[in-house]
Amino acid sequence: MTEFVLVAGAWLGSWAWDEVVPELRAAGHGVHALTLSGLAERQGLPAGQQTHVQDIVDEIERLDLRDVVLVGHSYSGIPVGQAAERIGDRLRRVVFVDSNVPADGESFVSAWPEGRSMVEGSIAANGGFWAPLTAADYAGHGLTDEQIDRITAGATPHPGATLTEPSVLRRPLGELPATYLKCVLDGPEPMEAVAELLKSEHWELAELGTGHWPMFSEPQELARILLRSAAAS
Repeated sequence: MTEFVLVAGAWLGSWAWDEVVPELRAAGHGVHALTLSGLAERQGLPAGQQTHVQDIVDEIERLDLRDVVLVGHSYSGIPVGQAAERIGDRLRRVVFVDSNVPADGESFVSAWPEGRSMVEGSIAANGGFWAPLTAADYAGHGLTDEQIDRITAGATPHPGATLTEPSVLRRPLGELPATYLKCVLDGPEPMEAVAELLKSEHWELAELGTGHWPMFSEPQELARILLRSAAAS
């Protein structure tokens, strides 16, 4: 039995996976959706990027999970990628869902130069937090009005330090068994850093014809891709 550990991106908590979890459990697997420190029901807890890495590692070790498929969406690809190498032989595969990927010594904002000033400006204007997106920002991502309302209602400000602190990698990310899922409405091609990693024999590319939040727009198809990725390991 595979153990899926699901980590949503910025502003979101474990609730973002509510429609994906039953699909994976119905296939006979363990599923653990995780809320990172400072978000959703864990608001108020101080958090930097390494806090989020440790959140993931601690949950896997606390539950003594083995045969882990570790899934990171959007921002959370950065802490998930670091956690994946730290859990050693507990890892079966890591799946990056339209996500950023960590680079040693680089932060979320340093790897996104065109968005850096916007993110840092929001953090400065909002007491150290990246303010959630507005409903208009979700247009063009294959979401219904009801789905957008659900996301915006549940989103919480994202701890700024998690976006500005650097990643720490102990070995090349390309050595990990990985699937990168590109959601093509968010751009047809993977970012340059991901394209380079996809040259590794350990990495594979999957595509989904929806936007950046597939756990809302296409939860059943996302679950099928996760199951296929686990089977490919």
